[in-house]
Amino acid sequence: MVEKADIVAEIERLRNAINHHNSLYHSQDTPEISDAEFDLLFRALKELETEYPELISEDSPTQRVGATPLTAHTQVAHELPMLSLDNAFNEDDVVDFERRIRARLQTDDPIEFACEPKIDGVAVSLLYEDGKLVRGATRGDGTTGEDITQNVRTIESIPLRLSGTDYPRRLEVRGEVYFPRSAFKRMNELALAKGDRTFANPRNAGAGSLRQLDARMTAERKLSMFCYSVGLVSDGDLPARHSEILARFKSWGLKINPLVAVATGAAGCVGFFANILTQREGLDYDIDGVVFKVDRMDLQQTLGVLTRTPRWAIAHKFPPEEGITVLKNVEFQVGRTGAITPVARVEPVQVGGVTISNVTLHNMDEVERLNLMIGDSVVIHRAGDVIPKVVSVLVQKRPDDAREISLPTACPACGSEIVRVGDEVISKCVAGKDCPGQRKERIRHFASRLALDIDGLGEKLVEQLVEADLIENSADLFQLSKVELITLDRMGEKSAINLLAALIKSKQTTFSKFIYALGIEEVGESTARALALHFGDLSPLWAATPEELQSIPDIGPIVAQKIHSFLEEDSNRKLIEALVASGIRWEIFESKNIVQVLAEQIWVITGTLSSLTRNDAKARLQSLGAKVSGSVSQKTSCVVAGDAAGSKLTKAQSLGIPVMGEGELLAFLEQHNA
Repeated sequence: MVEKADIVAEIERLRNAINHHNSLYHSQDTPEISDAEFDLLFRALKELETEYPELISEDSPTQRVGATPLTAHTQVAHELPMLSLDNAFNEDDVVDFERRIRARLQTDDPIEFACEPKIDGVAVSLLYEDGKLVRGATRGDGTTGEDITQNVRTIESIPLRLSGTDYPRRLEVRGEVYFPRSAFKRMNELALAKGDRTFANPRNAGAGSLRQLDARMTAERKLSMFCYSVGLVSDGDLPARHSEILARFKSWGLKINPLVAVATGAAGCVGFFANILTQREGLDYDIDGVVFKVDRMDLQQTLGVLTRTPRWAIAHKFPPEEGITVLKNVEFQVGRTGAITPVARVEPVQVGGVTISNVTLHNMDEVERLNLMIGDSVVIHRAGDVIPKVVSVLVQKRPDDAREISLPTACPACGSEIVRVGDEVISKCVAGKDCPGQRKERIRHFASRLALDIDGLGEKLVEQLVEADLIENSADLFQLSKVELITLDRMGEKSAINLLAALIKSKQTTFSKFIYALGIEEVGESTARALALHFGDLSPLWAATPEELQSIPDIGPIVAQKIHSFLEEDSNRKLIEALVASGIRWEIFESKNIVQVLAEQIWVITGTLSSLTRNDAKARLQSLGAKVSGSVSQKTSCVVAGDAAGSKLTKAQSLGIPVMGEGELLAFLEQHNA
């Protein structure tokens, strides 16, 4: 008769052996046994646990996949914020990055940096207690993410229990979950064979896989994870250098990127970047740049962090990618303010791992500037790896049957007249609120991420709701019922309940988001913030005269009049009253004038900014009292230099005028709540 103690010992031996070989395979890349031998160990453990279910533990290798799907992901508050990184787009930015660090540390010595590829995946936090994985969470907004514990447990490169014994009692490991290119390719091939839809790129597929409510679906995707930093550490010590911490991670069975290296100074970082760029296409995972971090942890502590970004780390992004395609047609769309925008329909082209088939052309002046015709071969550029744009036309390849692009005389959504007022570059539909296209766009804007952020209320659903006459304006959203929603195509009971829950959640917002959500013409996120800071609540804003509105630094006479006219219009007042009556709330605070930290200063913006528009940067600087000029002179206080800055940057440098990169500008604006 076999003793129970012997069974317990054998189960423990098998678990340890499986964990050991899993670590060798996924983290060390040095397997000692074949897949067949590994399968025999796993099968033996499975059989014993089936016979003795009372001996199954939560961290057993057999328990990676839970059997019961979740109904929803719960929210997780990060005990330490998960910061984002400032960006460098060229060698000068990297040199400036090291220069700022050395100045802050008051040293002339070169800085040692830990360098690693920047994985194009999903940032994830893993919490281990006494070596056991107890929680996985997405980054979310940096302070709050989603609990995805069941899903990360299915990822074989993530140990359920750490190896060794020298880890802290509580340890938060951070990294990037990604979809290996090889696994992504196999998944799409299988989908094609079954007649199912395929996925566009590994990053989106990986992100969707991590948010599955059924962990068994996540397990099928064969995701992986590279660990790249540490968060919370309690009851335990870690090495004094970031590179040594990563080596310790590896000894505990966590997977780190094999290309991680230490480089000295900006020159060493630039060399690492160039080396990784040559290897990019041969990797089994997508990367969009490299990350440089000050290696010494004590120096990281000294340097500290800004509001959202550490001073000791930067992401050096790869150059934007371009592709050549053919313009098939130009269609015109109506926006929330009636603006008619030309949209290029192009032959699908892969640029930076994304298939592009639609590109905005902004306005007819842009079409004329490009000398663009239907049938042309065009160069598509993804600025900052994000925004597709037509940058040039290959006129020499223009076909004989190329057609001119003409602005329609009637609105494509309602058939009303299109007019162009004065010197404005934008042409508009005159129908206003009677135009269904404008109505849809206003509601979509109201629900967007920077406004009320109503999860699940996308463009298609807004279109359905308007066309089904279930809503006429944004206030009607809060009167929807489950019975009404489930009458829509592809809207089941569960989806309806989720949308109603998202609508309830969106009612608690901020005053600046509420102002932005109203969709007042010329009022972007920055101007909405300035209005909220100045007035504090709705009543004083409603009572404001154009003169008082114009006294706010980033608001001129035209914008002031548009805000005043919007708030005076009876239909808009009724809409706002209905929104407030539906339960939308924000924190009311004492109104205050914005601190004019840049009063009397003259700033110049040059080059291309990737994280915000030039107009938004200008408005945010003006909100702090700056005068934003178009030319550099001896009186210029500071020059903001974006990508491909030209003669203005050169002149500023020759005059000894301070120059600020985009990352520094964003950090400065965050610091001053602009």
